[in-house]
Amino acid sequence: MSYDANVLRRATARLEEEKKARSAALARKEREVYAKAPRVAEIDRQLRRTILDIVTASLRDGTDPAPAIRVLKEKNLSLQAEREDILVGLGYPADILDDKPACPKCGDSGWQGAKMCDCLKVLCTQEQIKELSKLLDLGEQSFDTFSIDWYSEELWPGENHSPRENMEFIYDVCRHYAQKFGSFYFDNLLFTGAPGLGKTFLSACIARTVSENGFSVVYDSASSIFARFEEQKFSRDSEDGRVARDETRKYLGCDLLILDDLGSELTTPFVQSALYTLVNTRLQTGKRTVISTNLTMEDLRRRYSVQVGSRLDGEYQILRFYGEDIRLQRKRRF
Repeated sequence: MSYDANVLRRATARLEEEKKARSAALARKEREVYAKAPRVAEIDRQLRRTILDIVTASLRDGTDPAPAIRVLKEKNLSLQAEREDILVGLGYPADILDDKPACPKCGDSGWQGAKMCDCLKVLCTQEQIKELSKLLDLGEQSFDTFSIDWYSEELWPGENHSPRENMEFIYDVCRHYAQKFGSFYFDNLLFTGAPGLGKTFLSACIARTVSENGFSVVYDSASSIFARFEEQKFSRDSEDGRVARDETRKYLGCDLLILDDLGSELTTPFVQSALYTLVNTRLQTGKRTVISTNLTMEDLRRRYSVQVGSRLDGEYQILRFYGEDIRLQRKRRF
């Protein structure tokens, strides 16, 4: 699992801010308790000193430190019991001044050894959804709000199924693909069809669900992706080139890439090469991809290379969208 560096940076910063907030809250609570019960403050100072005394006793040369350590431990336990009685007598929980991490698994570091802790994954997911929301309307777009009613039950010209029957199949594939991401029998999806038929909406549904399940997701338009590849190649030593390099790594390394509107870009030999690199690299590394386009498979084969067409045809589940433009239907209705 590989989150975008900016997403990870913001999530880590939030983790640190939350730790600082808890420390500040604990300091305020200490001041409140110490003001009411100065004896508790004195006990805390003594407890800190006894810890130092135990360490000193264990390092003392020429004597067995065990008896001294036992005495100090007994004193420590006695002080703790007195402290607890005072706090409970004031109506506080006995552990109110204990500095407990919010996540006991990692101690609020965000990592368990080299493995990212679940607490940091949650923050990464939240930051990732914010990032996706800049390009996708994730406010209301979910599988639960997708409406099949915009698709006609009448047989569509040249097809064996009605738009509604076709969309019911596509919806089921997309929902299961997202919910079982990584273990579904389709690794990659290709949405093809005219504008206004729900390709972007279902892309957003997939992005939301896969992201909420803890995977790294990147959504971007074809024109933006290829522009980044071009900047990375031709502006290597500039700041823009370094940013573009990070972006292209993100496109190549994320768990799920959603490439929107393939074919809307100005197609050049460089774009053809970049698309092949993107598609082929992600296939070789086992990364999943969803591509949407207004072009037909025949158009894609003509517009891009034979190699790209072969990989799209052989490695992607092709989902053909057809029916009446939903935007036009909405305009007439409202």
